Amino acid sequence: MIDSDYIRLALTLAERGRQTTRPNPMVGAVVVRDGQILGRGYHAEPGGPHAEVAAIEDAGGCVRGSTVYVTLEPCCVQGRTPACTDLLIDRGVTRVVCCHADPDTRVSGEGFARLCEAGVEVEVGVLEDVAEALNEVYLAHRRTGRPFVTLKLAQSIDGSIATRQGDSRWITGRLARTRCHQMRAEAQAVMVGVATVLADDPALTVRHVDGTDPLRVVVDSQLRTPPDAACLPAMIVTTSEDTEASRRLEAAGAEVVQVGADDTGRPSVSALMEYLGARDVIHVLVEGGSRLAASCLKAGAVDRVAMFAAPRVLGSGVPSIDDLGIQTVDAGVELAGVRTEWLGDDLLYTALVRPAGEERRDRCLRVS
Repeated sequence: MIDSDYIRLALTLAERGRQTTRPNPMVGAVVVRDGQILGRGYHAEPGGPHAEVAAIEDAGGCVRGSTVYVTLEPCCVQGRTPACTDLLIDRGVTRVVCCHADPDTRVSGEGFARLCEAGVEVEVGVLEDVAEALNEVYLAHRRTGRPFVTLKLAQSIDGSIATRQGDSRWITGRLARTRCHQMRAEAQAVMVGVATVLADDPALTVRHVDGTDPLRVVVDSQLRTPPDAACLPAMIVTTSEDTEASRRLEAAGAEVVQVGADDTGRPSVSALMEYLGARDVIHVLVEGGSRLAASCLKAGAVDRVAMFAAPRVLGSGVPSIDDLGIQTVDAGVELAGVRTEWLGDDLLYTALVRPAGEERRDRCLRVS
């Protein structure tokens, strides 16, 4: 085995923390000496051992003269757990091979520098693109301060999320709905507009798969969410100053948050994402409806689109995305790194939103 083989193994280990590590990154580590794997580990949950610690413990603690393969720069600060760089140095590790630096300002190259100062050989850049794709959610938050946003759409093949009368259950089949719940389990927050709450009364919980319920967020400019809504307790984001409506919702377990308004008088998506990012929410799954989807796209807040297309034709139903004001094809929102997957008769179309002006460059979304 060569360096890239051990790093690929570490990336596979890191993937095990996909539903449990947020808001921390997924990290895996492998300890090797004289061509023999001594220990393996991954970061399982916030406050738990980091990947390097878990791998060294798996090796029995005796790792002097070994190489540690780790998918993200070792931390060099004391947080809820001790600094991993100190452990690597104290245990006599002689070489560290890593995919890329951690953009967190508390680390950001300092971990590598501390290892080098102690005489540890450091190599960075092995399978960097794969590792960046694995942790795209965490990296986006650390680099921009706002959450990574996935816009999920479940629509008929002609682009409707409901009939003209508002019926939407169920456009997609069981396999697609199960995958949607898997997405909820991987996200840290799930967001809908108040029109979706009033029309469908969704619980927004994780079902059909194992996982923890995400933070539920309702964008509700006029505080129309009923106090007995199935999604409560939830964060209700508003521009309203109706204190009586706020008190009713808070009595039902809601957290009412006021943010600045956009030019339509609705809660500003940009302001909301800044607020959530400051609360260490790193991944938001936007589930609807069409007006909220359009607002997020107009604000440039969407990083990834996940569209479930069902083999149904609804005609002039409710569109999955409201009017974006786009006049020409060239001005449309462009997607990149497209992936398709059949879920029964439904098609899942997943792609990244390409920022305006960015060159074409495919990016993988999962560790291969």
